[in-house]
Amino acid sequence: MESTTLDAPRRTTNGRPASAEAAESTAISTAAHQAFWLLRIGFTVAPILFGLDKFFNWSVNWPDYLANWINTIAPGSGQDFMYFVGGVEIFAGILVLLAPRIGAFVVAAWLAGIVTNLLTKNPPQYYDIALRDFGLMLAALTLGRLALAVVPARKSGLLPQNPFGKGASG
Repeated sequence: MESTTLDAPRRTTNGRPASAEAAESTAISTAAHQAFWLLRIGFTVAPILFGLDKFFNWSVNWPDYLANWINTIAPGSGQDFMYFVGGVEIFAGILVLLAPRIGAFVVAAWLAGIVTNLLTKNPPQYYDIALRDFGLMLAALTLGRLALAVVPARKSGLLPQNPFGKGASG
């Protein structure tokens, strides 16, 4: 007598169907790829805009946020130092655009310096802004970690060039 049993779907070591794990892995990869791009765009645009603002003081008078100990050791005036800060921020934004595996960590280090400055400028007056910038630093570190995985995966063809378009599942 012939067997009429159906073949069971292939299962992985945790007992789940392999197709479910593959779909979950694809969804996670797509989500990570999209998160990478959202953070990359944000950490390209924001530092460039804030850097430009250091030259023109559109949003605030930036030298007011400079801790006295930094103003003492920096040559020139507080505004002169803000010109330097603005240049560094513009450079960091461009670096995130062109080389996110390096630029993200440069932005994170720069934000750590900003947090240190704010924590030492008239404590506790700027603690709320320091906390915000600490959160931004964590986001920049997240971008750096994602960049270390996503950039090589895109170059090898494991991830699509466009995470938001055709072929991106979610």
